Amino acid sequence: MTVRIAGYNVRSMKDDTAALSRVIAALRADVLCVQEAPRFLRWRRRRRELASSGGLTPAAGRRSGGVAVLVGPDVRVLHGTGHHLRWFPGLERRAVAIAVVEARGQRLAVGSVHLDLDRGARLYHAVEALALLRATARRFDALPVLAGDLNEQSHEPTWRYLAGRLTDCHPVSPRGDGLTFPARGPRLRIDAIFAAGDLRVVSCGGGEADPADLAAATDHLPVVAELSRPGGAAEPLPGSRTGERHT
Repeated sequence: MTVRIAGYNVRSMKDDTAALSRVIAALRADVLCVQEAPRFLRWRRRRRELASSGGLTPAAGRRSGGVAVLVGPDVRVLHGTGHHLRWFPGLERRAVAIAVVEARGQRLAVGSVHLDLDRGARLYHAVEALALLRATARRFDALPVLAGDLNEQSHEPTWRYLAGRLTDCHPVSPRGDGLTFPARGPRLRIDAIFAAGDLRVVSCGGGEADPADLAAATDHLPVVAELSRPGGAAEPLPGSRTGERHT
Protein backbone atom coordinates (compact mmCIF):
# COMPACT_ATOMS: atom_id res chain seq x y z
CA MET A 1 0.00 0.00 0.00
CA THR A 2 0.98 3.61 -0.53
CA VAL A 3 2.22 5.90 2.25
CA ARG A 4 2.03 9.68 1.93
CA ILE A 5 5.11 11.45 3.28
CA ALA A 6 5.11 15.25 3.23
CA GLY A 7 7.68 17.92 3.96
CA TYR A 8 6.75 21.53 4.73
CA ASN A 9 8.57 24.63 5.97
CA VAL A 10 5.90 26.49 7.97
CA ARG A 11 7.99 29.60 8.81
CA SER A 12 7.26 29.31 12.53
CA MET A 13 3.54 29.90 11.85
CA LYS A 14 4.21 33.61 11.23
CA ASP A 15 1.85 33.92 8.28
CA ASP A 16 -1.84 33.08 7.78
CA THR A 17 -2.39 30.28 10.29
CA ALA A 18 -5.92 29.57 9.08
CA ALA A 19 -4.60 29.04 5.55
CA LEU A 20 -1.76 26.92 6.95
CA SER A 21 -4.25 24.70 8.77
CA ARG A 22 -6.24 24.18 5.59
CA VAL A 23 -3.12 23.30 3.62
CA ILE A 24 -1.98 20.75 6.20
CA ALA A 25 -5.42 19.16 6.21
CA ALA A 26 -5.37 19.03 2.38
CA LEU A 27 -1.99 17.25 2.34
CA ARG A 28 -3.61 14.10 3.82
CA ALA A 29 -0.18 13.06 5.03
CA ASP A 30 0.46 9.87 6.93
CA VAL A 31 3.73 11.46 8.05
CA LEU A 32 4.50 15.18 7.89
CA CYS A 33 8.07 16.46 8.28
CA VAL A 34 8.03 20.07 9.44
CA GLN A 35 10.79 22.64 9.16
CA GLU A 36 10.74 25.94 11.07
CA ALA A 37 8.34 24.43 13.57
CA PRO A 38 7.51 26.78 16.47
CA ARG A 39 10.38 26.81 18.98
CA PHE A 40 9.91 29.77 21.26
CA LEU A 41 7.00 30.85 23.49
CA ARG A 42 4.44 28.04 24.02
CA TRP A 43 6.20 25.95 21.37
CA ARG A 44 4.76 22.61 22.51
CA ARG A 45 1.19 23.88 22.43
CA ARG A 46 1.68 25.56 19.07
CA ARG A 47 3.14 22.39 17.55
CA ARG A 48 0.17 20.40 18.85
CA GLU A 49 -2.18 22.97 17.31
CA LEU A 50 -0.30 22.75 14.02
CA ALA A 51 -0.53 18.97 14.06
CA SER A 52 -4.20 18.82 15.03
CA SER A 53 -5.21 20.92 12.03
CA GLY A 54 -4.41 17.90 9.88
CA GLY A 55 -5.54 15.25 12.35
CA LEU A 56 -1.91 14.58 13.27
CA THR A 57 0.10 14.30 16.48
CA PRO A 58 3.77 15.13 17.20
CA ALA A 59 6.04 12.08 17.06
CA ALA A 60 9.60 13.46 17.08
CA GLY A 61 11.62 16.63 17.47
CA ARG A 62 12.98 18.98 20.08
CA ARG A 63 12.59 22.68 20.69
CA SER A 64 15.90 23.89 19.26
CA GLY A 65 16.51 23.25 15.60
CA GLY A 66 12.87 23.82 14.70
CA VAL A 67 12.25 20.45 13.04
CA ALA A 68 9.54 17.92 13.85
CA VAL A 69 7.81 14.80 12.56
CA LEU A 70 4.02 14.57 12.85
CA VAL A 71 1.99 11.44 12.22
CA GLY A 72 -1.58 10.51 11.37
CA PRO A 73 -3.96 8.42 13.47
CA ASP A 74 -3.32 5.20 11.54
CA VAL A 75 0.44 5.42 12.02
CA ARG A 76 2.15 3.50 14.80
CA VAL A 77 5.19 5.25 16.29
CA LEU A 78 7.96 2.90 17.43
CA HIS A 79 10.56 5.55 18.22
CA GLY A 80 10.82 9.31 18.15
CA THR A 81 13.76 11.56 18.89
CA GLY A 82 15.59 14.76 18.04
CA HIS A 83 19.34 15.13 17.57
CA HIS A 84 21.35 18.32 17.63
CA LEU A 85 23.77 18.64 14.76
CA ARG A 86 27.21 20.18 15.09
CA TRP A 87 27.07 23.83 16.07
CA PHE A 88 29.10 26.27 14.00
CA PRO A 89 29.81 29.57 15.82
CA GLY A 90 27.78 32.40 14.37
CA LEU A 91 25.27 30.10 12.70
CA GLU A 92 21.83 28.94 13.79
CA ARG A 93 21.56 25.71 15.78
CA ARG A 94 20.44 22.84 13.53
CA ALA A 95 18.89 19.46 14.32
CA VAL A 96 17.29 16.41 12.78
CA ALA A 97 14.02 14.90 14.00
CA ILE A 98 13.60 11.16 13.42
CA ALA A 99 10.52 8.99 13.89
CA VAL A 100 10.37 5.25 13.24
CA VAL A 101 6.85 4.43 12.14
CA GLU A 102 4.71 1.61 10.83
CA ALA A 103 2.21 2.81 8.26
CA ARG A 104 0.20 0.87 5.68
CA GLY A 105 2.35 -2.21 6.01
CA GLN A 106 5.69 -0.38 5.87
CA ARG A 107 8.27 0.33 8.54
CA LEU A 108 10.05 3.60 7.85
CA ALA A 109 12.60 5.75 9.64
CA VAL A 110 11.53 9.27 8.65
CA GLY A 111 13.76 12.29 9.22
CA SER A 112 13.07 16.01 9.02
CA VAL A 113 15.94 18.44 8.48
CA HIS A 114 16.42 22.13 7.74
CA LEU A 115 19.87 22.90 6.39
CA ASP A 116 21.81 26.11 6.78
CA LEU A 117 22.36 28.98 4.35
CA ASP A 118 26.10 28.44 4.81
CA ARG A 119 27.39 26.03 2.15
CA GLY A 120 29.96 24.27 4.35
CA ALA A 121 27.54 23.81 7.24
CA ARG A 122 24.89 22.44 4.87
CA LEU A 123 27.08 19.65 3.63
CA TYR A 124 28.44 18.78 7.07
CA HIS A 125 24.93 18.65 8.55
CA ALA A 126 23.59 16.58 5.64
CA VAL A 127 26.30 13.97 6.18
CA GLU A 128 25.64 13.97 9.93
CA ALA A 129 21.85 13.81 9.64
CA LEU A 130 21.91 11.01 7.08
CA ALA A 131 24.28 8.97 9.26
CA LEU A 132 21.93 9.36 12.25
CA LEU A 133 18.91 8.46 10.11
CA ARG A 134 20.58 5.36 8.66
CA ALA A 135 21.76 4.20 12.08
CA THR A 136 18.20 4.51 13.40
CA ALA A 137 16.82 2.70 10.36
CA ARG A 138 19.24 -0.19 10.86
CA ARG A 139 18.39 -0.41 14.55
CA PHE A 140 14.68 -0.84 13.80
CA ASP A 141 14.99 -2.70 10.48
CA ALA A 142 13.29 0.21 8.72
CA LEU A 143 13.73 1.96 5.38
CA PRO A 144 15.02 5.55 5.62
CA VAL A 145 13.19 8.59 4.25
CA LEU A 146 14.52 12.13 4.62
CA ALA A 147 12.48 15.29 3.99
CA GLY A 148 13.79 18.78 4.28
CA ASP A 149 14.39 22.35 3.30
CA LEU A 150 17.88 22.07 1.82
CA ASN A 151 18.42 25.76 1.06
CA GLU A 152 20.11 24.79 -2.20
CA GLN A 153 19.24 23.31 -5.58
CA SER A 154 19.73 19.91 -7.16
CA HIS A 155 23.00 20.75 -8.95
CA GLU A 156 24.76 21.78 -5.73
CA PRO A 157 27.02 19.61 -3.51
CA THR A 158 24.74 18.84 -0.56
CA TRP A 159 21.81 17.88 -2.78
CA ARG A 160 24.08 15.71 -4.91
CA TYR A 161 25.42 14.03 -1.78
CA LEU A 162 21.94 13.08 -0.58
CA ALA A 163 20.73 12.08 -4.05
CA GLY A 164 23.75 9.83 -4.41
CA ARG A 165 22.71 7.82 -1.37
CA LEU A 166 18.92 8.02 -1.41
CA THR A 167 16.43 8.52 -4.23
CA ASP A 168 15.42 12.10 -4.98
CA CYS A 169 11.72 11.35 -5.31
CA HIS A 170 10.47 14.11 -7.59
CA PRO A 171 12.51 13.34 -10.74
CA VAL A 172 11.51 9.66 -10.53
CA SER A 173 7.77 10.21 -10.71
CA PRO A 174 7.06 13.93 -10.90
CA ARG A 175 3.72 15.55 -10.21
CA GLY A 176 4.01 19.14 -11.35
CA ASP A 177 7.25 21.09 -11.77
CA GLY A 178 8.50 20.54 -8.20
CA LEU A 179 9.28 24.22 -7.55
CA THR A 180 8.85 25.12 -3.89
CA PHE A 181 10.16 28.64 -3.24
CA PRO A 182 8.94 31.28 -2.89
CA ALA A 183 5.36 30.19 -2.40
CA ARG A 184 4.13 33.25 -4.28
CA GLY A 185 5.53 32.56 -7.75
CA PRO A 186 7.91 29.65 -7.07
CA ARG A 187 11.17 29.70 -9.01
CA LEU A 188 13.40 27.27 -7.08
CA ARG A 189 13.23 23.63 -5.96
CA ILE A 190 14.94 23.78 -2.57
CA ASP A 191 12.65 21.40 -0.65
CA ALA A 192 12.71 17.66 -1.29
CA ILE A 193 12.00 14.15 -0.12
CA PHE A 194 14.67 11.45 -0.43
CA ALA A 195 13.79 7.77 0.03
CA ALA A 196 15.57 4.44 0.24
CA GLY A 197 16.13 2.80 -3.12
CA ASP A 198 14.04 -0.16 -1.97
CA LEU A 199 10.95 2.06 -1.92
CA ARG A 200 8.97 2.67 -5.08
CA VAL A 201 8.12 6.32 -5.76
CA VAL A 202 4.53 6.35 -6.98
CA SER A 203 4.42 10.14 -7.28
CA CYS A 204 6.04 13.24 -5.85
CA GLY A 205 4.96 16.85 -6.13
CA GLY A 206 3.12 19.71 -4.52
CA GLY A 207 0.23 19.66 -2.10
CA GLU A 208 -3.32 19.48 -3.41
CA ALA A 209 -4.56 22.61 -1.67
CA ASP A 210 -6.21 25.88 -2.67
CA PRO A 211 -3.54 27.97 -4.48
CA ALA A 212 -4.57 31.02 -2.44
CA ASP A 213 -3.99 29.10 0.78
CA LEU A 214 -0.62 27.82 -0.45
CA ALA A 215 0.48 31.38 -1.17
CA ALA A 216 -0.75 32.74 2.17
CA ALA A 217 0.26 29.94 4.56
CA THR A 218 4.07 30.32 4.50
CA ASP A 219 6.91 31.21 2.13
CA HIS A 220 7.51 27.61 0.95
CA LEU A 221 5.31 25.11 -0.86
CA PRO A 222 4.94 21.60 0.57
CA VAL A 223 6.27 18.44 -1.04
CA VAL A 224 4.31 15.18 -0.95
CA ALA A 225 5.73 11.79 -1.93
CA GLU A 226 3.64 8.67 -2.29
CA LEU A 227 5.81 5.63 -1.56
CA SER A 228 5.05 1.95 -1.75
CA ARG A 229 6.89 -1.01 -0.26
CA PRO A 230 8.74 -3.44 -2.52
CA GLY A 231 6.20 -5.62 -4.24
CA GLY A 232 3.36 -3.59 -2.78
CA ALA A 233 0.53 -1.81 -4.51
CA ALA A 234 1.66 1.12 -6.62
CA GLU A 235 -1.65 2.87 -7.15
CA PRO A 236 -1.77 6.49 -5.91
CA LEU A 237 -4.19 7.23 -3.10
CA PRO A 238 -7.57 8.74 -3.98
CA GLY A 239 -7.20 12.37 -5.00
CA SER A 240 -3.68 12.01 -6.41
CA ARG A 241 -3.45 13.31 -9.95
CA THR A 242 -0.09 12.47 -11.47
CA GLY A 243 1.05 15.06 -13.98
CA GLU A 244 -1.09 17.90 -12.61
CA ARG A 245 0.79 21.04 -11.66
CA HIS A 246 0.20 22.55 -8.24
CA THR A 247 1.55 25.96 -7.35
